[in-house]
Amino acid sequence: MNREEALQIFRQSEEIVSAADVEASISRMAQAIRAEMSEAFPLLLSVMGGAAVFTGMLLPRLDFPLEFDYIHLTRYRNSTQGSKEMQWRVAPAESVKDRIVLVLDDILDEGETMAAIRDRILAMGAKRFLSAVLCEKQLNKDKPLYPDFRGFEVPDRYVFGCGMDAKGYWRNLPAIRALTDDL
Repeated sequence: MNREEALQIFRQSEEIVSAADVEASISRMAQAIRAEMSEAFPLLLSVMGGAAVFTGMLLPRLDFPLEFDYIHLTRYRNSTQGSKEMQWRVAPAESVKDRIVLVLDDILDEGETMAAIRDRILAMGAKRFLSAVLCEKQLNKDKPLYPDFRGFEVPDRYVFGCGMDAKGYWRNLPAIRALTDDL
């Protein structure tokens, strides 16, 4: 990949959420999280690497005592059999035991990755599991979980910006864009 390919991706996309709307959404979400968790001393876990930007925007707005760490779970698809395999690169630490845990991620698509994270954290003895996502993709099917805190819904298109990438590019955008053509 190169600079021209990255620019071509950008040209084949349109802004669907402005940077100002992203900021306002994160402020609203922070207020809701404060109302729910400010007295709980929660453990916040950021899902790497897509949630890095969202986490960096949200954490300074949470003006109460909390602990912070990260996890990294990758998902591989076997195109010939249609099965899904998840691999923990950085699993949750034992510090989840007896804690209220809030997991931060950039997007909730089908919900399978977040459900796997929830199941692992609860199996490790967490008192309560909550999730916060910058955006949730609108799909015409049920999901194994829905976020407790959500910035906004996005259409069932390939979206990028604010930590989400398009072929490794554009995580750094302050707005959310959607591809207009298949790449």
